[in-house]
Amino acid sequence: MSFSLAIVGRPNVGKSTLFNRLVGRRLALVDDQPGVTRDLREGEARLGDLRFTVVDTAGLENETDESLPARMRRLTERAVDEADICLFMIDARAGILPDDRVFAEILRKRAGHVILAANKAEGSAADAGVYEAYELGLGEPLRLSAEHGEGLNELYSALLPLSEGFEARAAAEAPETSVALTEAEQEGAVAPSVPQPTRDKPLQIAVVGRPNAGKSTLVNAILGEDRLLTGPEAGITRDAISVQMDWEGVPVRVFDTAGMRKRAKVQGKLEKLSVSDGIRAVKFAEVVILLLDAAIPFEVQDLKIADLAEREGRAVVVAVNKWDIEDEKQDKLRWLREQFELVLPQLRGAPLVTISARTGKGLDRLQKAVMQAHDVWNRRVTTGQLNRWLEGMIERHPPPAPQGRRIKLRYMTQAKTRPPGFVVMCSHPDKLPESYARYLVNGLREDFDMPGTPIRLTMRGQGDRNPYKGRKKKNAGALKKHLGKS
Repeated sequence: MSFSLAIVGRPNVGKSTLFNRLVGRRLALVDDQPGVTRDLREGEARLGDLRFTVVDTAGLENETDESLPARMRRLTERAVDEADICLFMIDARAGILPDDRVFAEILRKRAGHVILAANKAEGSAADAGVYEAYELGLGEPLRLSAEHGEGLNELYSALLPLSEGFEARAAAEAPETSVALTEAEQEGAVAPSVPQPTRDKPLQIAVVGRPNAGKSTLVNAILGEDRLLTGPEAGITRDAISVQMDWEGVPVRVFDTAGMRKRAKVQGKLEKLSVSDGIRAVKFAEVVILLLDAAIPFEVQDLKIADLAEREGRAVVVAVNKWDIEDEKQDKLRWLREQFELVLPQLRGAPLVTISARTGKGLDRLQKAVMQAHDVWNRRVTTGQLNRWLEGMIERHPPPAPQGRRIKLRYMTQAKTRPPGFVVMCSHPDKLPESYARYLVNGLREDFDMPGTPIRLTMRGQGDRNPYKGRKKKNAGALKKHLGKS
């Protein structure tokens, strides 16, 4: 039986460090600077034989206005309301601070089960803070060191009886199920359908773009609730937060990434970590949604982000956000399409969709574009089709003849998908100009309906595939040498 555990506490008490230790990998950004975590991050945790969902939360701030800390607090309070168990962490070395007492009172009122943990409790310097924790009235504190992995056995002992209680309650509330089969099922007329992508392997989507383009707002709009922190401030999102959902019936996992600025402007260690996290999300994604601001689209940084996605071989969909406040929509759309072909020739034909993440308009078109891009990304062409096509391309435009020797294109096949990769066997592959390779790639896009997706074309010489080339001469020389000795 799985349960959910929300880790809560003041900023910089070690919540993300414990989260990473429980999930077994470095998912959450960790830094000495307080307030690194801003959104809720979920992960599948393992502690002994317990399996559960752990939620890393933003540091609780004693703010109630509309400021960023106050919005972070409301998001954390929501996690407290939804979690089965709350692990309230304090800093044993700092002792109990006034905010700890405020938040202890909040947890007493809102949380079903609370476990108190005194983190950074290694060594005698933390003893005073551990004893002070009894004043919070939340029971005996667990001594933890998330950084060094100490105290996890005690945490397991505290979670085990609670998990057994959840399991017993779930068994009591579960409806009785019948094993009797219907006539149609007995005759084999009913077969379970497995959706593609599946819930176990959802479609991986990364939303990328410059700061303040509206990425978190878009993910919230797709999800249908305010799951991620948003606001007018640029750079709210700091790490790649993933959310799993059904998008128009398709299981997807969407990664909201931190805004990517020019490298010269990325100076702080934390922002460098955030950008690295976003790049990693692009590498793991299948489809990348490049989100542009309608007011200032196709800036240099947008082009660099698009180029990154293409180099990583991801399917790309371009979404132009904040379209609801655009006045001259038809003229602007025409200009956008012209500019897109001009500045991103490597993604020619990729879907370009206008949306408003704030109002939700255009999300249906965005979903269709994502599924279309994913389909093209997985497309396979038969070898027979490719070689008939290659003959036609050669007749229309023969390859060049450097130094009077015509380059012969002999054979073509598709070696891979995701993205589509093709191999052409030819003579003198090193002498084939880049312009002719582009001619073939553009022909593949047009004739086999593969717009926008990255296409990998590799030219190979005969020697690249013939392991016996040169062996005959070598064996003949060895035979002559042997006969000479005899």
